[in-house]
Amino acid sequence: MADITRRNFLQNSIKTLGVVGASQSLFPSWMPQLAFASDLDKAKGDVLVNIFLRGGMDGLSAVAPYSEGKHYYDTRPTQAVPEPGSGRQAGIDLDGRFALHPALTSLKEIYDDNNFAIIHATGSPDESRSHFDAMHFMENGTAGDKTIGTGWIGRHLQATAARNQSPFRAVGMGTMVAGSMRGFSSLALKSIEDFHFKGRVSEMRELEKSLAALYNIEQARQPLEHQAAMVFETLDLLKSLAAEDYQPIGDASYPEDEFGMGLKQIAQLIKADVGLEVASIDLGGWDTHEGQGTLDGEFSYLLSNLGQGLHAFYTDLADYMDNISVVTMSEFGRTLEENASYGTDHGHGNVMFLMGGGTQGGQVFCDWPTLVPEALAEGDLAITTDYRDVLAEVLQMRLLNNDVSTVFPRHQTTSLGLFKERNT
Repeated sequence: MADITRRNFLQNSIKTLGVVGASQSLFPSWMPQLAFASDLDKAKGDVLVNIFLRGGMDGLSAVAPYSEGKHYYDTRPTQAVPEPGSGRQAGIDLDGRFALHPALTSLKEIYDDNNFAIIHATGSPDESRSHFDAMHFMENGTAGDKTIGTGWIGRHLQATAARNQSPFRAVGMGTMVAGSMRGFSSLALKSIEDFHFKGRVSEMRELEKSLAALYNIEQARQPLEHQAAMVFETLDLLKSLAAEDYQPIGDASYPEDEFGMGLKQIAQLIKADVGLEVASIDLGGWDTHEGQGTLDGEFSYLLSNLGQGLHAFYTDLADYMDNISVVTMSEFGRTLEENASYGTDHGHGNVMFLMGGGTQGGQVFCDWPTLVPEALAEGDLAITTDYRDVLAEVLQMRLLNNDVSTVFPRHQTTSLGLFKERNT
């Protein structure tokens, strides 16, 4: 067991569905879900950062189809994004068809650097307008099928897993595993701060007692005991990476909120070279039925938060972005027509964002269905690109997983040309 090191333990033994931690109530909501790669997996590909925009983001405001003219503007008399060049709060022209919301101005330079791309008229073909069902299907990588109980990230990690000898494969002291990671045989470390317990020393001691009770580690003469001892060294390593002491590179400025904190944690782990392979983080609040505030309210604030966070992450990890793929998704879009409460209701088609050095950026990918009445899906933007095709291409082109049929069963994927070939 002489070749076991703290880093090897972190990378090779974190292979359980459970969470080394306490109850869910102890964890702040900003904590990202993390999975760590094994040293045995020599070609693991990019680090994947999956951002779920929970609540149903209004993609028709985030990336406005201003070229649709009256079919867009007449349906949204107060919630439309003004045409580029029309004055204050006007959209930012992307390609003569679509305009980026002004709150996402910071992302335009990444778009112009060809490292940021947009996929429009995308989503899950399932017609559910239920948040619960739509999120379930999207995170499971299915469309209307509730018989599959694992998540798409979980199946990806299973399909690419290296051999694992960890005794912790069945340890689950907490339950905070993202839906997309269900079925994944790796530990989902929530964040570095998992092991700080927000300053609750008593909880930390209880955790250590619980682990110590599983193994006699005082002399550590057996292989199992050696690996158990590594748990505590791992905890020490992660505790040493204090979020409050982290200094981003350059002028990177993360939002001062839970989302910004989560992205900062992910950036720190990537730089620490602990073998991070997948991180999943949420940004919620997009269910804007009333007073949406497209230009000067809650929606605009959320978009600004998203844009600032992505820009900070990109700036902070400039030297690493060639090996990072960031993808955003939301369970469904919003209705084309605004409602009487100056909001939008549960819709269908939406947008996804891609960011990273491997992205064929600087363009809006879409088979645009138009917004003419006969082209709508029950009054909503139709979906012409299945979100699973986007994710499958991320996995295949950037994470080097050629078994996408296992990740997305019963779905025939279509190539979209979203990414560059990865140099391995």
